[in-house]
Order: sequence, then structure tokens, then C-alpha cells
Amino acid sequence: MKLWGGRFRNDENKLMESFNSSLAIDKRLVYEDIAGSLSHVKMLVESKIVTGAEGKKMIEGLNSILADIENNNLFIDGEYEDIHSFVEVNLIERIGETGKKLHTARSRNDQVAVDMRLYAKKKSSEVMEAIELLQNRLKKKADENPVIMPGYTHLQRAQVVTFKHHLLAYYQMMDRDKRRIQNAMSIMDENPLGCGALAGTTHHINREITAKVLGFEKPVDNFLDGVSDRDYLLELMSCFSIVMMHLSRLSEELILWSSQEFQFVEIDDAYSTGSSIMPQKRNPDSAELIRGKTGRVYGSLLSLLTTMKGLPLAYNKDMQEDKEPFFDSLDTTLSCLVIMSEIIATLKVNKENMENAVKAGFLNATDLADYLVKKGVPFRDAHGVVGSIVIYCEDHEKGIEDLTLEELKSLCTVIDEDIYEYINYQKSLNRGIKSKLVE
Repeated sequence: MKLWGGRFRNDENKLMESFNSSLAIDKRLVYEDIAGSLSHVKMLVESKIVTGAEGKKMIEGLNSILADIENNNLFIDGEYEDIHSFVEVNLIERIGETGKKLHTARSRNDQVAVDMRLYAKKKSSEVMEAIELLQNRLKKKADENPVIMPGYTHLQRAQVVTFKHHLLAYYQMMDRDKRRIQNAMSIMDENPLGCGALAGTTHHINREITAKVLGFEKPVDNFLDGVSDRDYLLELMSCFSIVMMHLSRLSEELILWSSQEFQFVEIDDAYSTGSSIMPQKRNPDSAELIRGKTGRVYGSLLSLLTTMKGLPLAYNKDMQEDKEPFFDSLDTTLSCLVIMSEIIATLKVNKENMENAVKAGFLNATDLADYLVKKGVPFRDAHGVVGSIVIYCEDHEKGIEDLTLEELKSLCTVIDEDIYEYINYQKSLNRGIKSKLVE
């Protein structure tokens, strides 16, 4: 049974039926579809468009469909055009002619719009919970490992930092990710139910009722925009893309750090894989997959942007293509957040290797330049002096802190005994503004 067809002389081609059907994709909206329908029935009754007895019958029928789905007594499959058709046809089969009144003062255009907003709100909350879990894992691992390590620019050792401070940088990124998603949720918190196909309805309805029942802040202001807006999906997918970019950056560092060249960390066996030919290998495939799946989320965003870019108002069938990229973007982001949380929770930190890398990288060179400035040497001159000291160290295979006072004085006469306090790595971290950054 179709929800349309009265003006057609011939049957729809079977190939077209299959091509047109979205049930396999949008069946995950069943809870939202039934919730939207229940609120719609309540509004129809309070607006005296259907009787109380009819409303009661429809509500009981909708709840029975939901119960049978949850108890595996009803499966969402068959030759239905979409989830809306599935629910309505099953309702009619259960309660008879009264079920045909469910769609009064409603179009599938505003119906799918409300379903998607409800689903997006619910799932966005799940994403934020997953982000908070990862933040907690990052914070715990950071607090457990305040060990010094090289900080990098251009992937070259730059200045000394701590592993704790490094991980907390990702904590801050995730904090911004949460705020972006919260902002997107606040913008989308409007109820499109009641917009009809594009121009409302001639029935005297009360959109405030469905907005309140469904937990929206308010009804949408414009019917045309209400049924054709997919900005909220694009904004969330953009947020997910930024989340994935942050996860990908963290993944890249974990991949580098777990290599034999770095050996800063070790990813647990549970989140590593081996080689089919090289028995010695432990591959960081969990992090590599996260890095790879980032492009997939970017692609979903670009896909929907491209779909929407040339559409006139109001609804067009092209918009049926919003669900697959959004669902895939959402599922991918959630799974990557969960896996990254587990990687971080089980990560082994090789503190000694990090400390040794600090000593081999002249990471106190900037501190030495600052020391010279405090002794009255102009910074540009101090920069040059320290550069010559680094060359001397390379030639003699020493660290700056290993040079004798005589050696240092031969390179710059203003250097005095207090230099060793200044170029000590741990004291460097605890000095001035740096101590605030590490906390």
C-alpha cells in the first residue's frame, strides 16, 4: 500500500519502486517517527480535528507497533517506500479506518524534517558523551605521566614540554568540539512539524503543542525553510569533521611515537595488529584506521553540501540523500571516539625514552638565549651566539648542559655559574609562565 497514487493511471515500475525506496536507510528513524506521530495525534485531539476516542485508538496502535518492534515481533522490512509508510500502513492494518486520519494536517515533508531533527539531537548528545569520555581518559593518562618530552615544530625537536601538557592540548580541542556541537544543537532546536508540504495547512492546528511535547524550543518561523532546511545536518557534520581532524592529528602522533624511531609509547595489543609475513610487526592499525576514516567523514560533508547547493525551495527528492551521509558521518565519528578512548586508556608511556630524547635535542637552546637577554645581550645577538654554541656541541658530541663553564665562557663572556640553573630542563619547565602551562 502506498500513501499516494490516486491521480496515477498506471502502476509504478518495480525498478522505480526499489530506486525510490529509502526504508533500508531511514528505518533507524522509527522511534522518532512514532514519537512525532504521537505528538501529532495529541495536537489533533486538542485542536478538535479528531475526537478523543479516535486519538486514543491511534495512540494505542502506535504504541503497539513500537512495542512489537522492541520485542522482535515486528520487523522493519518489506516493500514500503520509507519508514513513514511502514508505520502508517501498519497502523491502518491494526486499527482500521481511524488510522487513515493520522496524516491529517501533515505532510511527509514536515514529518521527515521533525524525525531527522529529533534523531540528530539525540545522537549529538551521544557524541558529546563520547567526547567527555575521551577527555576523561586523556586527563587521567596525562596526570599519571607528567614526564618531560620534546615539543616539536616542523616535526623537529623544539623545546621541552611534558607528556601531560601535550595530551591536555587534545583535551582543549575536544572542549571546543563539545561547544561547537552544543551551539549547533541550540540553533536546530526548532520544530518543523506543522509546516505541511511547504505552506502549512488549512486546518486550525497548534504547533506549540507538538513543539512542547517533542522538547523543541519553538516552532520554525517559516514553512518553506522548515521543510527544506538541512543546515543543521551540515553544521553537525562540519562539527564531526573537526572532531575527526583532531582525532586524526592525535592518531598521527601515536603512530609516530609508537614507531621504533621514537619508542615514546606502546599501543596495547588489543588495539594493534600483526603482519601476515613479518612476525616481528606490531602495527598501530587502530590509530591508522581513525586517521583514514577522517577522510570518509569529510567526504560525507562534501556529499551533502553538493546535494543541497542547487536546490530551489522547498522540498526536493534530492533531500532523501541527506540521511546516508549523515548517518555514516555520525556512526564513524562515534566509533572513532570510542576506540580512541580505549587506546588512550591502555596506552603505555615509555618515560625514559622521552627523557633521553629531550637531552639529545638541544631543547634548552631557547632558554639559553633568554638567559643571555637577561644578561643584557640583545635577543638577535643572543640568537646567533646560541646557534654557534649548538654547532660547538654538535662538533664535540655534547649537550649544552654538558659543557663546562670555561667552554661556555669561551663562546660568550657574559655567561656565569648561574647558567646551569637556567638550562636545567626540569627547572626550565617550572620557571615563570611555563609552570602555568604545565599545570
